[in-house]
Amino acid sequence: MSKFESSIKQIPYPQTAVYDKISNLENLEKIRDRVPEDKVKDFRFDHDSVSVSVAPVGELRLRIIDRDEPKCVKFETEQSPIPFYLWIQIVAVTETSCKMKVTVEASLNPFIKGMVSGPLKDGIEKIADALAMIPYE
Repeated sequence: MSKFESSIKQIPYPQTAVYDKISNLENLEKIRDRVPEDKVKDFRFDHDSVSVSVAPVGELRLRIIDRDEPKCVKFETEQSPIPFYLWIQIVAVTETSCKMKVTVEASLNPFIKGMVSGPLKDGIEKIADALAMIPYE
């Protein structure tokens, strides 16, 4: 298994507020207008899953498979060219702030790993950046 991690992001909101927002994907409705329509199409979600169409990859569908309140939300792909797990870890720093990291783990053969490592690492960092900018109140 290959593991890719984002940098650690500082979030000026309490750990529980961040966890509550991330663990219920229906909260994505509040940030729908920030999703770049030229890069992401067919953005759909419910309480436990999210799906998007991304060129040239096609449709990606992720489902929450584990919630460890208030520390971690773990996802698994339901549809993807490369099956992977993604989890978001949240650690309290103070009562009003926390740190967050996004991790992806995938089984990649050496050829595929060489092709997707750069874009995957970049994508994980963009996800972490976007999560760090959400207003969690």
